[in-house]
Amino acid sequence: MFFITYLRRELRRRIRQAVFISLGLALGIGLVVTVTAASAGVKKAQSDVLSSLYGLGTDVTVTGKPPQAPAPGKAPPSGATSLQIGPGGAKICQNGTCSNAAGRTIDHLSSASYSPIAQSKVAAVTKLKDVKAAAGGLVLSDNSITIPQNLGKPGSGSPLPTPNSFNVDGVDTSRLLLGPLSAGTITSGRSLKSSDANSDVAVLDSGYATSHKLKVGSTVRIVGHSVKVIGIVAQPQGGSPPDVYIPLARAQALGTDGGTSLRGDVNTIYVAAASAADIPTVQQEIRKLLPGDTVTTASSLASEVTGSLSSTARLANDLGKWLSILVLIAAFAVASLLTMAAVARRVREFGTLKALGWRTRRIIAQVMGESVVMGLIGGAAGVGLGFAGAAIITAIAPKLSATIASSTGQHIVSVGSGGGRSFAPTAIHTVAVPMSASVTAGAIAVAVLLAVAGGLLAGSFGSWRIARLRPADALARVA
Repeated sequence: MFFITYLRRELRRRIRQAVFISLGLALGIGLVVTVTAASAGVKKAQSDVLSSLYGLGTDVTVTGKPPQAPAPGKAPPSGATSLQIGPGGAKICQNGTCSNAAGRTIDHLSSASYSPIAQSKVAAVTKLKDVKAAAGGLVLSDNSITIPQNLGKPGSGSPLPTPNSFNVDGVDTSRLLLGPLSAGTITSGRSLKSSDANSDVAVLDSGYATSHKLKVGSTVRIVGHSVKVIGIVAQPQGGSPPDVYIPLARAQALGTDGGTSLRGDVNTIYVAAASAADIPTVQQEIRKLLPGDTVTTASSLASEVTGSLSSTARLANDLGKWLSILVLIAAFAVASLLTMAAVARRVREFGTLKALGWRTRRIIAQVMGESVVMGLIGGAAGVGLGFAGAAIITAIAPKLSATIASSTGQHIVSVGSGGGRSFAPTAIHTVAVPMSASVTAGAIAVAVLLAVAGGLLAGSFGSWRIARLRPADALARVA
């Protein structure tokens, strides 16, 4: 009881010193909490993007390797449609047969982003020891290009047309708990169900539906095929989801890859591990089963997303972390110096206590107690500053952008005297991602630990000074 009474009295007597030490620690801890909150906000934004792309609860994703564009001078794969641009104008070629492309529209649905995987492999993945569930899907792109009349002709000046495209996702209606549709919320109509497996129905992303003025009951055309809209789904904020979701069987029937039907194929497998600890093991098991395909975890998929979201994530993790460490070191150093200075001013007091019979360890415990209390006060103030900083970031931070590039499936060949060139244009999808900093329970726990550590560190320096005091020092300070 005396310990607490003496501690409270000394803190009141030296209120200015206590305020300065607590404020220094509060500033350092507040910055750590703010940076942690900003980092948590960026991670949440990344998680929203990945959830809308690959689905809630997806731990591992298997995709066929992206097909390579044909080398310059080399013909596209058999059955594929290519656009050749030369002095005589534009031509559409397939299997060596070319026709005039002027004024025509090329429209096709393909899995150009990933090569096909046999659907039977989904069952094989499901049977792996540490796999909880797996579902196949088709990530497709409906691409259309309208060819200008004078494209490629001398003096025409007609630019290369920009492909119009939208993403189509074939969903396994028997396993709706995996895949990108699982992360969405139906806002109108209904979702796909098992009985829709062979029906010409679709669920639209809310952003795509709004921008194209579509609603439940509307009709969309996929490679000229009419599909009825039965539902509108809203994906997590910040995502770049597929525009149209249709049953997997219908996607397989409509889609082609290099002129070959996609019946019996998927190009993406969504996998849920039995537990988070099993994810690395599942990844290795699938790599052995499907050595030619790309196996990635949900966390590594973040590398596919570019834009200011990715830059901000690196900034928060790198610069923010080191800035927090430097400020925290400075705060601890200031607290330690102020504590040592306070001990120097209390030499007569501590020397007198020693002369009265107080042991050194009792005096040290008293000073350590004062330092820890000041540290906890600074920690509480720092958490408050952290909440304020997080609120300011949320209020003033501009929206970040996430950019995802996907192949359009078009192969364009430019014919010229130099031998020409061949390339595959990509479609760029950019979405705005709201920045929302959030203070987590983990950040508060870290703040408390830092507060105690700061108080103990400052107290330890003061204790070192006290341990060297002698009772004679008190007599030397008596006026």
